[in-house]
Amino acid sequence: MTSTQTAPSVKVTPVIDEEGFLLNPEMWSRDLAQTLSTKEAAGGLTTDHWKVIDFLRDYYLDCGSVPPVRMLTKGIGMNLEAIHRLFPSGLTKGACRVAGIPRTTIRPGFFYP
Repeated sequence: MTSTQTAPSVKVTPVIDEEGFLLNPEMWSRDLAQTLSTKEAAGGLTTDHWKVIDFLRDYYLDCGSVPPVRMLTKGIGMNLEAIHRLFPSGLTKGACRVAGIPRTTIRPGFFYP
């Protein structure tokens, strides 16, 4: 291959477990979040959805885990009820799954329903 040629683009499919969680979180993208959210937000992700997703994702990338619920609600300025309206499946099976956080990272001690 010469310097003017490029390697063919290879599309890698993210690996998802039986509950719909990413097994390789480095594959997460905003486009993939849209795909993962079809059960949560049939009309598409809103600005409020993205506040939750971005907070969870940033915390996960910084700390390797999910934030305590109180930190999440204070950080995004929403109560838990509002988050549950956005993600009817709950924080774990809804918001964390869409944010690309592996299921194994979410510990019961964080009160993630």
